[in-house]
Amino acid sequence: MKIDVDDLMRPEVRKLLTEHLQGMAEHSPPDCIHALDVEQLRSRDVTFWSVWDDQELLGCGALKELDSTHGEIKSMRTAGKHLGKGVGSALVRHIIATAEERGYERLSLETGSGDAFEPAHSLYRNFGFEFCGAFADYRENPFSRFMTISLK
Repeated sequence: MKIDVDDLMRPEVRKLLTEHLQGMAEHSPPDCIHALDVEQLRSRDVTFWSVWDDQELLGCGALKELDSTHGEIKSMRTAGKHLGKGVGSALVRHIIATAEERGYERLSLETGSGDAFEPAHSLYRNFGFEFCGAFADYRENPFSRFMTISLK
């Protein structure tokens, strides 16, 4: 399993991100979907990674800098046939290590609510993330769950 910074140009990556956005749309109303599109993921304040096994895409994820002490996990997605193989865990470990290297004191995320998102909640809880209130520009709503971890 190899985790690389990605330029978002490969068709496999774009396809996985399209699946990610479609999955969010299946479980949340449009005004409660906070997933970033490809152009937003190419922003200077976002680092995007893809996870590969040789030429096969296993998953992706990103880290957005909210400010000099606070980062946000974005666009975490494991390819369907690779669920349960540790791809998400490897990527969360990588993102946490990067956040610590950057000197962030806190790492947060927004994800959906409901049964479809329970595997994500469980993954993040396993790394010490706790549920919290809305952060940054988010607003509380019944379709979002917010989680955070202190890195200090």
